[in-house]
Amino acid sequence: MTHQLKDGGQVMHVGMLARVEGEGGMHIEFKDGKVDSVKLNIFEPPRFYEGFLRGRKFTEPPDITARICGICPVAYQSASTEAMESICGATTTPEIQEMRRLLYCGEWIESHALHIFMLHAPDFLGYESSLEMAKDLPDVVHMALRLKKAGNDLMTAVGGRAIHPVNVKVGGFYRMPTVEELKRLRPDLERGVEEAYSAIALVAGFDFPEFHQDYTYVALRHPDRYPLERGTQVVTSTGLSFPIAEIPDHITEFHVEHSNALHASFDGQPYFVGPLARYALNFDQLSPRAQEAALATGIGRECRNPFKSIIVRAVELAYAFEEALRIIDGWVDGHAPSVPVTPREGEAIGASEAPRGMIWHRYRIDADGIITDAQIVPPTSQNQASIEADLRKAAEQWTDLDDHMLTHRCEEAIRNYDPCISCATHFLDLRVKRS
Repeated sequence: MTHQLKDGGQVMHVGMLARVEGEGGMHIEFKDGKVDSVKLNIFEPPRFYEGFLRGRKFTEPPDITARICGICPVAYQSASTEAMESICGATTTPEIQEMRRLLYCGEWIESHALHIFMLHAPDFLGYESSLEMAKDLPDVVHMALRLKKAGNDLMTAVGGRAIHPVNVKVGGFYRMPTVEELKRLRPDLERGVEEAYSAIALVAGFDFPEFHQDYTYVALRHPDRYPLERGTQVVTSTGLSFPIAEIPDHITEFHVEHSNALHASFDGQPYFVGPLARYALNFDQLSPRAQEAALATGIGRECRNPFKSIIVRAVELAYAFEEALRIIDGWVDGHAPSVPVTPREGEAIGASEAPRGMIWHRYRIDADGIITDAQIVPPTSQNQASIEADLRKAAEQWTDLDDHMLTHRCEEAIRNYDPCISCATHFLDLRVKRS
């Protein structure tokens, strides 16, 4: 919706964004033909997760934080378990880490498939929704549903259920899936690999606008593998590399009036987390086939066009299928599902790579294992400033479009990030003054 202001300016306002998870809007003001103000309005009510984690046992965050999101619960479980195990000095086995990675593959598959086909592809194919798209492209939608189901089934086999998994604990799992249970998934995963590679070629053929942003990319880095469930360092496109424990030295959260989610800055500047950052900073860790498929699309080893993030998500989708098959094929029965974890007083950071980007948790517990402080920083919060920068550039770059087309293009700029608004709105600074 657009309307004129008394001073001759113009407002472009979208009260409720479509095809994103959660409740948010967009507000852009023009003055004298130039963009004067840009706001990503996140008005979904705060959900207080950090507040009600305080006073709980150190074993509870994997179950509590998983409820923050039904699309990326494993990201929250992984970050929280990493933090607690670090505080307590517990070291999990390689087999536990492999199974955590397998569970994370399931999350990447279902989340990326959902975003690519149901939320983002309609923008490029000229449809208002995936339901309309299904009328003309039923084969594409059926493929999307198969891909997502393969991810859901994988999460169920490892995590106990697809939404808010219940098999994850500090120290590992309550039980390990058997070889037989995992091998039942193999046919769908084998088909999924080939369909995911077909999806790369499909989305690479979309008509992308010319759009370039010089963000500071931030992602996890692991010496041996593409980062999913964990990394050993945080790396940036500016050449920085530092331990996960030093994240709070660089990233600062702050509140802005128009958002119920905290913004964040990296060394005082906006930054970008997500598939484009992961890809640029970890291209060499992708499988040879995934690298070849990515380069065949023409995006190179680094992509700076956020509208092309759908291509990178498709590459990561294919890679997640490959990783799932690799882990299943190497799995044998008999591994202990967990290691003992004894609480001790301390503070630590846990981080992982959610489908939407790096997520990190900071916890402090006392000697009895009671949480005394908690901080949860999801990717959408970290990306808000970059999203608003994209909106400003889009509004300035395409002012010649009519109101309807410009509004759509700006909404698409937001959907490039696959924002999970519900993940971001866990904060409220409640102050009571009594006299």
